[in-house]
Amino acid sequence: MTRAERRTSALEGLDEFLIRPLRDRDQIRAILESRRPYAAYALGQLEPALFRMTEWWLSSGARNQALLLHSHGGLGNATFAMGEAAALDALLSVHPGQRQTFLTCEVSHLETVLRHFALEQRQTMIRMQVTPETFRPATEIEVRRLKGEDARDINRLYRTDGVPSFYSGRQIDDSVYFGVERDGRLVAVAGTHVISSASAIAVVGNVYTHPSFRGRHMAQATTSAVTQQLLRFCREVVLSVDPTNGPAVRAYERLGYTEVARLIEGAAVRRDATGIPTTVRRLAARFRGRGAGGELVRIDTA
Repeated sequence: MTRAERRTSALEGLDEFLIRPLRDRDQIRAILESRRPYAAYALGQLEPALFRMTEWWLSSGARNQALLLHSHGGLGNATFAMGEAAALDALLSVHPGQRQTFLTCEVSHLETVLRHFALEQRQTMIRMQVTPETFRPATEIEVRRLKGEDARDINRLYRTDGVPSFYSGRQIDDSVYFGVERDGRLVAVAGTHVISSASAIAVVGNVYTHPSFRGRHMAQATTSAVTQQLLRFCREVVLSVDPTNGPAVRAYERLGYTEVARLIEGAAVRRDATGIPTTVRRLAARFRGRGAGGELVRIDTA
């Protein structure tokens, strides 16, 4: 067997992926726009104030590709994955990101992701979407637009279940938050995870009602108010909800939200604790990809 034949034999069953960083926001946006509802959070990270705290990677193979976002915001690390599983596997093998992160990925990514991360409190979520044409506001309950000066009350409410909450006044002012008050006390709130003004899409989140006031449609009222405000300048508004939470799903459906995707969320801990194996793989990929404009990763797909 010749040297070329030995190399060909060794590469049988392997797919090659070229890994390279992306820094052009328009190029990244063009990729994300094909999956707007699923990629809404990532589109929000292209806003100038947030983009400087992100890194983006593209994995390109002969037949498929994957995009990976690592962001480092005020609420901690976050990772977003989109694309084909094998291409993502190649990408995560050399750029898994920080040791701990909050991961969002497609359901089809789960097996791949678990090779690189331990997922704590893993949750399959429904991604729901509403547009100006489908939105049906709920106006029966009085709500109030919350401001930065309400941050202390917002944090106090979120901490009711023992979960830490440290939102700043600036974060509240820069977002859209509405609340319901009873006897001068904030008892229900809904807010915004991220807004992409350039892509005209936003993600509603942080919906919470005090346990003593649940079952009174307050979450629907606050979510409605936030959604209505966002739809003044957005083409779509999306949110994520636990599919086993039937009352919440039905409340959002009454507002005109419909399911458009399923995704997986969870706190992720990188399996490569030291980062040394990843560094070795990255250096080898960089050597193989010299002259090709990136890092060349080979994945066994046999």
